[in-house]
Amino acid sequence: MKLLIIEDEILAAERLSILLKELKPEIIVLDILSSVEDSINWLNNNNTPELIFMDIQLSDGTSLEILEKVKINSPIVFITAYDQYALEAFNFLSVDYLVKPVSKDSLEATLQKLDQFSTIFDQPRTDELVLSLKGSQIIYRSRFLLKVGEKYFFKNVDEISYFYAEGKTVYLVSLNGCKYVMDYSLDKLESLIDPRYFFRLNRSTIARVDSIKELRSHTNGRLRVFLSAGPMSQETVVSRTRAINFKEWAEL
Repeated sequence: MKLLIIEDEILAAERLSILLKELKPEIIVLDILSSVEDSINWLNNNNTPELIFMDIQLSDGTSLEILEKVKINSPIVFITAYDQYALEAFNFLSVDYLVKPVSKDSLEATLQKLDQFSTIFDQPRTDELVLSLKGSQIIYRSRFLLKVGEKYFFKNVDEISYFYAEGKTVYLVSLNGCKYVMDYSLDKLESLIDPRYFFRLNRSTIARVDSIKELRSHTNGRLRVFLSAGPMSQETVVSRTRAINFKEWAEL
């Protein structure tokens, strides 16, 4: 098995590498990376590893930033001293979450879990294991971390009315009409939120069902959609092609 280690504590990375090889001598550690920037460059310029061990807190940010910028089809084992990241980590293709210091027993249990997945699905290859995990592990965001000035706070998805883009800036509009700048593109947001409650109306707007106050027919089979959030309101148009899917979604 060829794997990648992303860990900014050199001693911890070396110890992890030694433990892995003791447990599975056939393991090949392709590289040990210590920063968000180096990890993004490596993943963009090398073949996908079969498994990634990833510390969450890195020298220049968090490894979750890597996952926002690079599409990774490898199973991931998160390793961190900060267990508050556990829920967010499982939004990605995580097969385990280990809290430091990692013991040999816990690491062995993780490797056994991977073997069990392969056995259960009769898929010895890791890339096929990934496809199985994707089908069984779809966890949508329950909240977003927002920043206003120097302060950070959480906004639960059930408090969101809609997202919209103005130029290159994406905004979240809450149910009470407050507007916040997001660090995600609409394309990325669309993959993070539950499609039972949110719909991509067009290139610039994703709406939660609760925000849709009125629908009107428009020219050429299109729909005019009126959104509201507190004192704020917005009108947008759904194309004829997308309107068909929208009507099906609205009746779910």
